[in-house]
Amino acid sequence: MRKQTAQMRDYAAAARTLSEALPYLQRYAGAVVVIKFGGHAMGAAEELASFARDIVLMRQVGVNPVVVHGGGPMINDLLDRLGIASRFVRGKRVTDAAAVEVVEMVLSGLVNTRIVQAINDQGGRAVGLSGKDASLMVCDPDDPELGFVGRPADMNPAVLRQLFAGGMIPVVAPVGAGRQGETYNVNGDTAAGAIAGALKADRLLLLTDVAGVKDAAGELLTQLHPDAVRALVAEGTVAGGMIPKVETALAALEAGVRAVVILDGRAPHACLLELFTDHGAGTLIRATEPRVKPRPAP
Repeated sequence: MRKQTAQMRDYAAAARTLSEALPYLQRYAGAVVVIKFGGHAMGAAEELASFARDIVLMRQVGVNPVVVHGGGPMINDLLDRLGIASRFVRGKRVTDAAAVEVVEMVLSGLVNTRIVQAINDQGGRAVGLSGKDASLMVCDPDDPELGFVGRPADMNPAVLRQLFAGGMIPVVAPVGAGRQGETYNVNGDTAAGAIAGALKADRLLLLTDVAGVKDAAGELLTQLHPDAVRALVAEGTVAGGMIPKVETALAALEAGVRAVVILDGRAPHACLLELFTDHGAGTLIRATEPRVKPRPAP
């Protein structure tokens, strides 16, 4: 009897959660949400399956998700096995002609197909592509010192809208084409921001391995305005690997993205918590000051 009572409480809690999510499901129906996927969850089968299930659920309730992925650890592993030395300048990989072939092989092949398969295994209809397909992402060189590292210059998102119309889930590898047919390695966050801006996405979710942006005392900041972000960078509170993420966030907002969230991809169902609950997850950055009370920290 006690076991049945506990089960009924669990079922009631699940039903209440679904009921409370209704306004958010209505709010995001038809919305475009770009998700940068990487880090810890990408390498673990159970976490990947959980992420894929959440993406399929988002599509099922009317959201148009786009998954943009990285793959740095996998690239490093294959370069090591091939005896190709990795070199970094200011934290960015120097990508010569030999390395860019490996980058494309890993990102467009190994990683992309793995994510596509995971989504399809959960009942979704995922399609893998790279920034080279349908000239989605035409790049200029980012820095001559970095070799074949590109910066998105011209975006052509029509292919993504066509996939939305067909009920598909695009999974994009951050590899772009140059103006002379070159292949460019593009930072995953940068690619996600450029795609979100081109689509005028409602949300850009940057999944990372930390809870979000923190203040000088190490406390999570749940909502930020761009001016506050710039101040945190100037004073050194935001530093290291978080700087490119907030720079991506600011660029995306300037391009027309409604809001950007930096959140911990290791947290179970992080994307669903952010979109479909009042609690939210991570740090929300948007150009307008919040009109509602600040959401609670996790």
